[in-house]
Amino acid sequence: MEDIKSELKYTPTTCPYCGVGCGLNLVSMGNKLIGVEPYKRSPINEGKLCPKGATCWETVQKPGRLTKPLIKKGDKFEEASWDEAIDLVVKNFTEVSKKHGPKALGFQTSCRTVNEDCYALQKLARVGFQTNNVDNCARICHGPSVAGLSLSFGSGAATNPFEDVLNSDLIVMWGSNAVEAHPLAGRRVMQAKKKGIPIIVVDPRFSPTARLADKWIRFNPSTHIALANNMMYYIIKEGLEDKEYIKERTKGFDDLKKMVEKYADATKIHGVAQETVQDIARQYAKAKNAVIIYCLGITELTTGTDNVRSMGNLALLTGNVGRPGVGVNPLRGQNNVQGACDMGAYPNVFSGYQAVAVAENRAKMEKAWGMPAGSLPDWYGSTLTEQINDCGEVVKAMYVLGLNPVVSYPDSNHVRKMFDKLDFLVIQDIYWTESCEYADVVLPGTCFAEKDGTFTSGERRVNRVRKAVDGPGESKYDWEIIGMVAKKMGLKGFDWKTAKDVWDDMRSVTPGQFGVTYEKIEKPEAIHWPCPTIEHPGTPILHIGKFSAADGKGTMFGIEYRPPAEVADAEYPFTLMTGRIIFHYHTRTQTDRSPTLHNDVPENYVQINTLDAKELGIKQHEKIKVTSRRGESIAIARVTDDVAPKVMYMPMHFANGANNLTNTALDPMSKMPELKHCAVKVEKIKEA
Repeated sequence: MEDIKSELKYTPTTCPYCGVGCGLNLVSMGNKLIGVEPYKRSPINEGKLCPKGATCWETVQKPGRLTKPLIKKGDKFEEASWDEAIDLVVKNFTEVSKKHGPKALGFQTSCRTVNEDCYALQKLARVGFQTNNVDNCARICHGPSVAGLSLSFGSGAATNPFEDVLNSDLIVMWGSNAVEAHPLAGRRVMQAKKKGIPIIVVDPRFSPTARLADKWIRFNPSTHIALANNMMYYIIKEGLEDKEYIKERTKGFDDLKKMVEKYADATKIHGVAQETVQDIARQYAKAKNAVIIYCLGITELTTGTDNVRSMGNLALLTGNVGRPGVGVNPLRGQNNVQGACDMGAYPNVFSGYQAVAVAENRAKMEKAWGMPAGSLPDWYGSTLTEQINDCGEVVKAMYVLGLNPVVSYPDSNHVRKMFDKLDFLVIQDIYWTESCEYADVVLPGTCFAEKDGTFTSGERRVNRVRKAVDGPGESKYDWEIIGMVAKKMGLKGFDWKTAKDVWDDMRSVTPGQFGVTYEKIEKPEAIHWPCPTIEHPGTPILHIGKFSAADGKGTMFGIEYRPPAEVADAEYPFTLMTGRIIFHYHTRTQTDRSPTLHNDVPENYVQINTLDAKELGIKQHEKIKVTSRRGESIAIARVTDDVAPKVMYMPMHFANGANNLTNTALDPMSKMPELKHCAVKVEKIKEA
């Protein structure tokens, strides 16, 4: 027994699922993972884990892992050597670049993999091919947060850490089902409730989070701006705005005031009684310290950026930014969605949000990366969804790292058609996914348990990821694979030996994270950026004293309500919403390989209101067909009053599920597709 104990190894690392950044110990014996144990030293989750975190080890060493490079020959994939695969990638990307120019290439990186991988891929795109066509999957979750919060506050990130809700006097959760999607952030809200802090949940659906609320506000889907404007009308009418804060720290109040006067009574739009709107407006404005927490219910719409700015308006109007217990905080859905953006895997910025349009920034990067002066482009690159739309016409070759676009992007049928038009597609991943079918080369990377690196959580905390076991077969670190491509091209500056080398490369060109060293983030509490110097302790709370904008001011905007791109009509009479569930994660590439999680929710379902089900003759747990203008999905009916009549809800996780139905219409500012709202019809499936 003692011999067995002596072989056990505990590796403290960071959970690979949502953006809360929980600490956990991977337990291994030799090169085999055997479990997870709580990491009680983590201040984020204090030794607690959700079902996904507790089972994350189950998904690592499973059949189906990619173990060798694969090359498509005819209709079949054949195993190849690394040299052969890398040669083919370099040959095709170089030929496309020479023939069609830098805009013919697309690079997409995951928010699931470590910062070091994201930095490496965007550096390859820019150094190797002089293209800004590089993006990450924040585009289809929190792109509007980056855009909207930057416009409102000067920084596109959460203002306060998760535990800071315990310092508030009121918590407003708007478009967030944290209890399911971010359970350990939800735990902080539960702690606040036990402390007596009131909670308002604003959500069209009676979600598990809404069940926590002291007040649940059901409103018509996608009418956030009208409701926020209506609230601000009452705040200003009753003189409850923070006049001194507005005068000293903000601009744009007059534009806001003029706009919200048009929303003195917006019940016809948002569906909430005026007495209720007035009540929550007063409660929010009168709270000494009020915090807004939001998620994809706000962002995944064609009005996503304006929705985020509306949350900023509410906070600025009442002086609720820049101290403990307040702020506007997006809950990030993926473990590294913050970090992927921070690393410069974005079409208009280098790492640390240094704009590519600024000549000084380009000159700095050219010098640091050993490039000729004037070689880096100044143009705004093509976003993730735009790259898909441009396949075959503009974009000829694409490099996709750790993404499964066929399932996770809107309108899956459209994605399949566009992938077919590419001259050359590289997929780099850990498992064979639905998207691999369309690749020309598939490269085997490594997962969180098999590599060192960092994840940056939704509270801007840079957490360590530590290797517990080796990757399978001939798989390699993802940054290492990218370095192999670069070296084959004869590029300099990619001769990293460790993940720390990649991180230090990033730090050297990123002022806001220069002080975030591996040595400093070895401790469980890690560091919140900005952290500009080695001596700097990090910044848990943003905008204390002044905002991050150039003039130090927060900006309020007069924002007009716009309806969704597609609304219910006679032909498609239902409004479909999408979201996460506690037992699965994104396209289930990993969670469906956990027997524990698969058994809890093995197949797709849709919530339908009791009255609608009765009218259509649909019974509980019966399979039904849901159809939009783009496709159809078969799902199990869950008959419930959690959704309103003529409103339906479907999880986002299943192949041939919600994204067969969703709309590709884009937010004009952030290019976010309207994943949260589309019109559908419902049919009972007749038995043969």
